Amino acid sequence: MVVEFSIVPIGKGEALAELVAKVLDIVDASGLPYKLTAMGTIVEGEWDDVLGLIKECHLRMRKEANRVLTRIAIDDRAKVKNRIEGKVEDVENILKRRLKK
Repeated sequence: MVVEFSIVPIGKGEALAELVAKVLDIVDASGLPYKLTAMGTIVEGEWDDVLGLIKECHLRMRKEANRVLTRIAIDDRAKVKNRIEGKVEDVENILKRRLKK
């Protein structure tokens, strides 16, 4: 499954990079394939691994803020792997060109 998630501490101001970095350190250490974007993080893996990781990240952010908003979008497709890059490659193949990354 491919999951996109974002975790936002409420009431911590506008500049959140330091707090986000603490969460991304957890994601990076997980060993799961992931991609950081400007609006969230995409991670790929098995259900329990991915949701367990998101829970750990959410709880870590709760140590920094009394209120935390976590948004999760799940793309669960049977018998496919490498969808973080594969979904982009599928579109590029249709267009017959590379897209900006």
